[in-house]
Formats: sequence, C-alpha cells, structure tokens
Amino acid sequence: MKPIKAACVQAAPVFLNLDASIDKAETLVEEAAKNGANLVAFSETWLPGYPWWIWTGAPAEGMPFLPQYHANSMEVDSDQMRRLQRIARNSGVTLVMGYSERDGGSLYMSQVIIDEDGTILLNRRKLKPTHAERTIFGEGDGSDLVVVDASFGRLGALNCWEHLQPLAKMAMYAQHEEVHVAGWPSFCLYRDMAYALGPEVNNAASQIYAVEGSSYVLAPCAIISQEMFDMVAGDDAQKAYFLNPRTSKPGGGFAMIYGPDGRELSDRLAEDEEGILYADLDPAMLAIAKGAADPAGHYSRADAVRLVVNREKRRVMQETNVTTAFTPIPLEEETEAAVA
Repeated sequence: MKPIKAACVQAAPVFLNLDASIDKAETLVEEAAKNGANLVAFSETWLPGYPWWIWTGAPAEGMPFLPQYHANSMEVDSDQMRRLQRIARNSGVTLVMGYSERDGGSLYMSQVIIDEDGTILLNRRKLKPTHAERTIFGEGDGSDLVVVDASFGRLGALNCWEHLQPLAKMAMYAQHEEVHVAGWPSFCLYRDMAYALGPEVNNAASQIYAVEGSSYVLAPCAIISQEMFDMVAGDDAQKAYFLNPRTSKPGGGFAMIYGPDGRELSDRLAEDEEGILYADLDPAMLAIAKGAADPAGHYSRADAVRLVVNREKRRVMQETNVTTAFTPIPLEEETEAAVA
C-alpha cells in the first residue's frame, strides 16, 4: 500500500434527485481533492438517498415514492455513471459511491469503486438487504464480495449491516484488504427504541471491522436533512418520531475513519453538520496490525475452520445456441425502379 490521504463524507444528498445529487457530489469531491485527498467515500445509497419511508409506515404507504425513486436510481451503463467516472478522473481521486442501482425493474443497494483514471474497478451489490429494505431492494451474490487493486492498494467496500455478517466479513479479510469503505445511511432511525440501529452499535461494527481485518476503515454516514424530514414525515408526528426519536429533527451523521488498531483518526462532526473527515493512511500501521493478527495469514486456522465462497453470478436465464436467435429484419423502402 502507498500512503494516501482519505476523505470520508458526511452529508445529505438532494433527496430523490439523482442529477442534483451528482452535482453536489462533484462539489464535495472537488473540495476533498483540493485538500489533498486521494480517496473519497460516500455513504450507503447516497444516490438518490436512502428510502426512509420504508421504516415509518406500512409498505403500501410508501408506494407513492416508488416511481420517483425508481426513476432516480442509477444504471451502471448510464450517462450519470459516466459523469461520476469523469468526476473521479478530473479530480484525480479514487471514488467510492453508494447508490440505488436500477437493473431492469429491480433495485439493488450498490457501491461503485472508480479509480483515479475514471475506470470502474468494481460494482457490487449488498448481499442481503436488511429487514424493511427487502420491500424495495434485491439481493447480491458471491460475486459481490470482492477486494480490488486500487492505485494505492487493496480496497474493498460493504454496506451497513453487512458488517454484522461474520462470513461476509471473513470473505473480505481473506483477500488481504488494506483499506475498507463501510457505507452507512444514517444513525438516527428508531434511535434508542432499537439500540442496534444507533450510532453506538454501528460505529462499533466499523471499528471492530478495522481491528479484525487489520485494515483502515472509512465509515461515511449520511444526514437526514430537513428536506427528507418534510418529504417523508410531513406533519405526522409519529413518522417524525420514528425518523429520529431523540429529537424529531434532522441529524444522524456519525461518520468516522478508523485505523487498523481501531483508533479514531479524525475529529467528529456534529450529527446534523455536513462536512468531510480526513485522515492520513500510513502503510506502516498496517504492517504493525497485520504483524499482530493477520486474519488471512498467520492468525488464521484454515485446518480447523474454512469459508467457502460461491463466486457464480446469479442469473435467471441461461442461453444456449445463441447464434440461432432471430435477427430483426428492418422495413426497406421501395425504390422508384423497383416499383416500375
């Protein structure tokens, strides 16, 4: 690994507006690059925002949001994705963006890793959406548990409660991960009512990942903005309470960067404050951490316990004899000579 400066974003997107959110992302990436960042990380489904309504009422109540959410989700092969690639290239940074991926009629909680030259190194999907998320999003598969070679070292990413799945984590550790992006949506939902959804537990999950994997962890975390509150809760006090039981106001941002020994490497922002956290990532710290407990090497016991990962990408159809497929025949306009 090469020494780099990493940037971890704590901000709200322009809710349910893909293009405007990319505009905002460009501004944040440019700011991070001007401050010397080589790597910039955004939170889970930052584009076009996390669908908070799935937690505030019955699934039928959220249906009016679905057409807009679907339309503002991003396809891998799209002008918006190519714009993100240009943003990374123009700023000379490796970009990790969490987004709602649209593939046909389905949506997935995805993360794209774009290298500093604009190349997409990886597009991955959350292996298992959590609880109410399954009313909107589909599942990933074993092909999504991948660590890539970025320009500075071994880089991987997972979303939210994938950091509470021991086997998914081990699949990443075993690939000699050096820097990890732990994408989180926000830590205000059902806060205190469901302690496991709050900042204490979820930040701990990122911190433990750093220690277990002997890797640096960037944990970007979004904010629920006033705009989101107004759109999702409106004048409904109960829905506002579900969004943030502690204050019934915007917030939930608890972004952090952790070293491979678990220490916090940056100062925290207020939970309703937008900004960027920075930290210098020193390869020497990795050598010390992995020298003590390398989970993919001397600290493993493959003779006693092993993990099997199925890399096959799940498909609903497998084609054979493709060359015999019908070729469309266009209508040819008749020439004057042919008519005569």
